[in-house]
Amino acid sequence: MADQKITLAVDNMNCGHCTGMVQKALEAITGISDISVDLGTKKASFSIQEKNLVEQAIDAITKAGYPASLK
Repeated sequence: MADQKITLAVDNMNCGHCTGMVQKALEAITGISDISVDLGTKKASFSIQEKNLVEQAIDAITKAGYPASLK
């Protein structure tokens, strides 16, 4: 499967620390690359190779304290 670009809406991000926590949560997942977290739009974008990684990403970001959902 070719890389697929995913964008998630991320709630509760209010500062640079918040974006760093979301970035760190995504970096911990093997198979996710090209991560970009934008405080202004409250979105996180990344590339995946396996579809099941979307749910893992949502769970990891949410567990870090920032509810996430597909946009």
